[in-house]
Amino acid sequence: MDVDPTVFRLAIFVLAIFVGYYVVWSVTPALHTPLMAVTNAISSVIIVGALLAAAASGSGGDLTQNVLVSKGAGAVAAALAAVNIFGGFLVTQRMLAMYKKKDKGK
Repeated sequence: MDVDPTVFRLAIFVLAIFVGYYVVWSVTPALHTPLMAVTNAISSVIIVGALLAAAASGSGGDLTQNVLVSKGAGAVAAALAAVNIFGGFLVTQRMLAMYKKKDKGK
């Protein structure tokens, strides 16, 4: 009996969701800032790939549809990765602000 590859991939995806949930919620606040920095670095690599996909060009008449899909997917990926990077920087700055000393005199 063979398992359908789609069902197998879906099962792996669901397991990854559960593992990711428990990993993220068990991170202590002290580790959050370094992990966000690594996440921003990964997103910057994703943006390079997205820009390469958005700049795709093809040769031949029947490749135009594939090139348009590649350009569209690359543009969407670049936009989402940019939102992830800038949001990560905002969260990192907010976390670092929690460690600053507050003035009690004012």
